[in-house]
Amino acid sequence: MTRERDPFQIPRAGLEAAPLVGLAALRISAPRSPLPTRQLVTEATLAGMVVYGVYQALLSGLRSEGLVRRGVLTRPAQARLILTTVWEAMKEGTAVGLALSLVVLVFPWLALPLTVMGAVGLGKASIDLFHAFWDGLSPSQQGQLHSAAYDAGVNLNRLLGGSQARTIDLPE
Repeated sequence: MTRERDPFQIPRAGLEAAPLVGLAALRISAPRSPLPTRQLVTEATLAGMVVYGVYQALLSGLRSEGLVRRGVLTRPAQARLILTTVWEAMKEGTAVGLALSLVVLVFPWLALPLTVMGAVGLGKASIDLFHAFWDGLSPSQQGQLHSAAYDAGVNLNRLLGGSQARTIDLPE
């Protein structure tokens, strides 16, 4: 899993968000009879839209915050950027939700392998969100987090994908 190192490029929601679509489509209360096909496909498609939209909003918002702080982007431009990327991601999420629901409907035995593969996708999505969060921080905030992590015995450089850590003066 490589890290996108360009802080001026907004990351796009990809297939790493697909496992969440299946989880979001699950019903909380188990019905006494199986879901009708139409309802299953509709719920999975709507779940795909929502999951991809929220994930893309987080990615775009966190990454573009750094651009706003650097003065490259204004707040209204940031809002337009987020809305545009969320709209595109929701269209993709609709297609993914529909495709996944149809695949599981035709081949129900694929639910278990897709769930196992989902752990990898969720891990990548979490790391992407952390990187977007990190890139949105100011250098002083990054230094404070490095210092706090060092005090706690955690090496942030491994989580940051080997990126160059800013040097900080640690108290003795």
